[in-house]
Amino acid sequence: MTTINLPLDGKIVPYTLTGTPIALARRDAKAFPRIAFAAAHVVADPLADNDPWLTPAIDWERTLAFRHRLWDLGLGVAEAMDTAQRGMGLGWPEARDLIRRALSEAAGRKDALIACGAGTDHLTPGPDVTIDTILRAYEEQIETVEAAGGRIILMASRALAAAAKGPDEYVNVYDRILRQVREPVIIHWLGEMFDPALEGYWGNSDHIQAMSTCLEVIEAHADKVDGIKISLLSKEKEVAMRRRLPKGVRMYTGDDFNYAELIAGDEEGNSDALLGIFDAIAPAASAALEALGRKSNHEFFDLLEPTVPLSRHIFKAPTRFYKTGVVFLAYLNGLQDHFVMVGGQQSTRSLTHLAELFRLADKARVLADPELAASRMRQVLAVHGVN
Repeated sequence: MTTINLPLDGKIVPYTLTGTPIALARRDAKAFPRIAFAAAHVVADPLADNDPWLTPAIDWERTLAFRHRLWDLGLGVAEAMDTAQRGMGLGWPEARDLIRRALSEAAGRKDALIACGAGTDHLTPGPDVTIDTILRAYEEQIETVEAAGGRIILMASRALAAAAKGPDEYVNVYDRILRQVREPVIIHWLGEMFDPALEGYWGNSDHIQAMSTCLEVIEAHADKVDGIKISLLSKEKEVAMRRRLPKGVRMYTGDDFNYAELIAGDEEGNSDALLGIFDAIAPAASAALEALGRKSNHEFFDLLEPTVPLSRHIFKAPTRFYKTGVVFLAYLNGLQDHFVMVGGQQSTRSLTHLAELFRLADKARVLADPELAASRMRQVLAVHGVN
């Protein structure tokens, strides 16, 4: 067994790895009883001569290879979302390029499920940004995705959150947009714990009242809404909204704290998935969904439940820094050769946080090669002066 010295409670203590890695197996999404998207991260280019805080540099080969890995596992790709640091280091020009490249890769496969984020992140919120400006911004990004043959994930808008004077303006904006889209979209309601600039979305800081406004929009355009992804980290709110959705409209869980039980569901329904954590635990998610398809609920929970403590740690407050943990796991698992992120966001979590992530990943059996993971963890420790 491999042993490594890790920081814990202000001390350096030995930790012995015990997890048996979950086997990597190619799967077909048709074997899954739920639709499951992984919101995929981007791989930064560590050799680019750029200003990391200002100018994103992307390793396109590794970024696109990661998407093929998700498709090979039967998972869909939710492209250019917040996991890809969209609006949090990755600007619209880079996101637009990412969307076009990913859709081109998907077109070369018969089994590639993909949907792409369209929002207004090329606008800087301010007093000069009007509702009409926001509508034009949404239309520009939607046109880009649709012109490339993509499905839309309609992202929440920081500019709308800043400009809207109440629920009616949200209803009017979404009404205008949903009348125009070619295919049914997935609406994404991202909570303020993920992005503080979205507090009070749908015109109300009370999530239950905001939910009523969102449902009003969905009910008026049920033929143009495939589903709603809510990221509020509250299973109670998700289930409450799920039970109020019009027939045929899906709930895509974005709850990185409670996804296992929400996907499994209850006697009144279940959630599909659109999750950032599925980027990090893709083999476990794939195997668990295949087990659920065989009606082996015990196996489903045996595979997925151990990943929940890991996910809760990665997504702990400040939740918006979860991308660091996702990319760190990709580095540990040999999916990229470095721990460098767009915007230098590898610095947003402490060494102690990363050490606990390592322990939880081992317990969740999502370290693909424990020896490699330990070797890479030691390199990170050494950079921080810990031997």
